[in-house]
Amino acid sequence: MPTINSASAAWLTQEAFDRLQTELTQLSGPGRAEIVSKIEQARSEGDLKENGGYHAAKDEQGKIEARIRQLSELLRSAHVGEAPADDGIVEQGMVVGATIAGDNTTFLLGSREVGAGDMEVFSERSPLGKAIMGHKIGDKLSYVAPNGKTIDVEILSAKPYQS
Repeated sequence: MPTINSASAAWLTQEAFDRLQTELTQLSGPGRAEIVSKIEQARSEGDLKENGGYHAAKDEQGKIEARIRQLSELLRSAHVGEAPADDGIVEQGMVVGATIAGDNTTFLLGSREVGAGDMEVFSERSPLGKAIMGHKIGDKLSYVAPNGKTIDVEILSAKPYQS
């Protein structure tokens, strides 16, 4: 069951959660069976050292297993549900307008898995996300980026994400 109000949990819409759950189910069942079949077919073709089909199938299997682990963890710990309150306070699930290092930008604070179209997405665990969480419209702050530079930020807007 998804965790509610956990600071480390990713925020997902119900739609995104359902879409990712469907993807996980497909990868864990038919996706795994299909890749095992490809590996067995390639293995039957002979020498594995020079068998490009076998190596490609094994690489694909590794990618599928990594995605299964990623989705399982994300869905296990996700905060799922309605967008946060429209109170102007920055939190997961908010579309934030801000001036960052002098540039105006708008982005979703949450998980890339929400599928926010062309909108940029920052994780609440990113340096920017950590710095702005809990701040409100009009707040000016700064944070230290991974490259060591101090970045100035002003919160211009914070509205709940609408899919």
